[in-house]
Amino acid sequence: MKRFAFKMILKKGCEKEYARRHAAIWPELKQMLKEQGISDYSIFWDKETNLLFAVQKCSKETNSQDTTQVDPITQKWWDMMADIMEVNPDNSPVSIPLEELFHLD
Repeated sequence: MKRFAFKMILKKGCEKEYARRHAAIWPELKQMLKEQGISDYSIFWDKETNLLFAVQKCSKETNSQDTTQVDPITQKWWDMMADIMEVNPDNSPVSIPLEELFHLD
């Protein structure tokens, strides 16, 4: 099992809306993530910088930020989230991978 961490940029003033949308995450999106081998997925918010820090476990070679084979459910989610996050031209979130330097089980 591989861990994957990344950061994203939340637009100022959109913190409550981001939390609201994730509190009502679509069941089909959750199922699709599980089918892709993604588990133990958390997103944290740094209030001082408005950066989102995410970490997930991946049992396959892909992760939730992989834009090479985007399914329609993920694309729809990205399209819905585009107004409150910094995004790329395809509406995928600007996602900066982070290198793991330490881990303790």
